[in-house]
Amino acid sequence: MSKNRKEFIMSVKFVLFSISAGVIQVLSDTLMNEVVGTKPWISYLVSLVLSVLWNFTLNRKFTFHSANNIPVAMLKVALFYLVFTPLSTWWTKVLTENMLWNEYLVLIITMLLNFVTEYLYQRFVVFKNSIDTAVKEEK
Repeated sequence: MSKNRKEFIMSVKFVLFSISAGVIQVLSDTLMNEVVGTKPWISYLVSLVLSVLWNFTLNRKFTFHSANNIPVAMLKVALFYLVFTPLSTWWTKVLTENMLWNEYLVLIITMLLNFVTEYLYQRFVVFKNSIDTAVKEEK
């Protein structure tokens, strides 16, 4: 398979798994906002963690086929979120509480930004040298 085709397939898989993670994030965020009544920044934070765990697990196994050390890979993802989470939680709080933006609009914008930056980070940092290592081990 050509390198371009392989990259395209990885991108499509990442998009599909990110959509499923997005559904988990939106549903859990909505449940906490509408049923539990938590503040938008708290429901965002909890739903983000659920989404990240789901997305990491599926993409490691099915998109990048990585057999690398899971704790090391998860640590790298945690480092990404060590920056992204406080920033996105902060702007969610500022935009929804101070500027009165709709919490779902802020969530969608944040999720799109997360999607793009997370793909680049996972592809070129987390799984850079371990793509298809699980496939090689199975053969």
